[in-house]
Amino acid sequence: MTDFDPEKFEDKYVHYFPELQRAYKNAFETMNEEYDSTLIHGIDQEILNESEPMYEDGEFRIDLPENPHDRLTSVVVDDEKLDATLDRYTDEIRAELRRVFGVQS
Repeated sequence: MTDFDPEKFEDKYVHYFPELQRAYKNAFETMNEEYDSTLIHGIDQEILNESEPMYEDGEFRIDLPENPHDRLTSVVVDDEKLDATLDRYTDEIRAELRRVFGVQS
């Protein structure tokens, strides 16, 4: 577990890049085991590759790029299923960020 400093998280890619990679990788592996791997790979490569993990008011959040539905071109999926899967995926990333950084929600 890494000593977490919320102020350093503002410059997260300098101070916490390996931890961020680990959290995203762990979330990917969990999601890949539970959901259609083609959909998870598409979300990972076409939506989450441009996501931004943030830390505010004691909580992590994942800011997605604009128009995530339009970004996903490698998989045909209805909006409802994509929204539900994205919600679950971002919840998993947030949980992994809390675990990796030892931050309680």
